[in-house]
Amino acid sequence: MPTDVQSFAVAHLLRRPAPREVDGFVAGFDPATTSPYVNYATPLPGAEPTDRDVADLVAAFRERGLRPRLEFAPGGAPAVEPVLRRAGFTTEAVHTYLVCTAATLTAPGPGPGPVEVERPVTDADYTALDAALSEAFDGEFPPSPQGAARLRRTEEGGGAVRFVRAATGGCAGGALCSAPAEGTAELAGVGTVPAYRGRGIAAAVTLDLAATLLGRGARSVWLEYSGEGSRRVYERVGFRPGGTRLYVSLEA
Repeated sequence: MPTDVQSFAVAHLLRRPAPREVDGFVAGFDPATTSPYVNYATPLPGAEPTDRDVADLVAAFRERGLRPRLEFAPGGAPAVEPVLRRAGFTTEAVHTYLVCTAATLTAPGPGPGPVEVERPVTDADYTALDAALSEAFDGEFPPSPQGAARLRRTEEGGGAVRFVRAATGGCAGGALCSAPAEGTAELAGVGTVPAYRGRGIAAAVTLDLAATLLGRGARSVWLEYSGEGSRRVYERVGFRPGGTRLYVSLEA
């Protein structure tokens, strides 16, 4: 059975603290943050929205002081992109997503040293991981109590969070994976702080998370990659090309 990334996206956004359904779309809002990477919308599979529907969606973002933004797999709702373009939405990015199943999951060869993957337990663990991921992504996501709380909610809500402890006792890197929906789960936020790169940390946490969710019954785990180096890491673990996702937004 193919991975239904668009149906997953809908189910995932409905888990947000304040989701809203708007005429063929689901907007996932979190009042704890204004981050566009948390507050965004996605169309229902097969949606055929009108210009009025898109205007209503834009209004739902504007009334919250947020930039209208969507993430979706165009193949799952092919009638949506043209209507968004007419409304003025422009492309932020187009990403290929990779899919891993129990049949493709592969332990990579040994790295330059042993890597011990851990599950965060204490508040200090979650805080350290949140800070490490912020550093790994050049501060694109500033560390915050809300960020650490979202990581804990992922772990306690049926997903999984993993990290590798730094020699100094902090966090060298980590990642998270959502709770499954529609038979699949999204693995995201794979990051390693600069001082610990090249030690196999990304591969180790990706393998552990994929194995954990597949072991819980997910038929697949999927993720997006940011460059050829990360793509090779994920392919060594067993991820294979699955399709594309489109990111669009509307400026003020």
